[in-house]
Amino acid sequence: MSWLVPLAIVLATVVAMELVAYSVHRWIMHGPLGWGWHKSHHDEHGDHRGGFEKNDLYGLIFAAITAGLFILASGWLWWVAVGMSVYGVIYLLMHDCLVHQRWPFRAIPRKGYLRRVYQAHKMHHAVEGRDGCVSFGFVYAPPLDRLKDQLRRSGALKRDAGKAPARDR
Repeated sequence: MSWLVPLAIVLATVVAMELVAYSVHRWIMHGPLGWGWHKSHHDEHGDHRGGFEKNDLYGLIFAAITAGLFILASGWLWWVAVGMSVYGVIYLLMHDCLVHQRWPFRAIPRKGYLRRVYQAHKMHHAVEGRDGCVSFGFVYAPPLDRLKDQLRRSGALKRDAGKAPARDR
């Protein structure tokens, strides 16, 4: 098997994982089934013992699925596990480290793609509660003007409810 086939599987899996992550974030984490865990991520006064949130359990679930594929699968499914791992590292660096600053230094992107992802996720957290949020992806961020329009139309902004926007965590 040439190296192009495994590379294609890994890249396709990374793209597919963004779609899976969007779907899980939008309809499970922000739905009645998963909000119990995900709420900790949106609650600026929540219990974050040792820097961990109940929401981090989702990452453990995805890690267990990936580990299971590494252990049980062979052939192309093993390369799917590699792609899931690559997506996990991208998610960790972009969401946990860059956006939510869960690392020992502060680095806020000032331009380009990383700034767009950063601002889109901050807009996601500008809403009180689970309804009315925008931008559920982690690697792809819709155009910021479109997100701002969605937030204005929804009337769900925290500042509209007389509350201050969420601080960085």
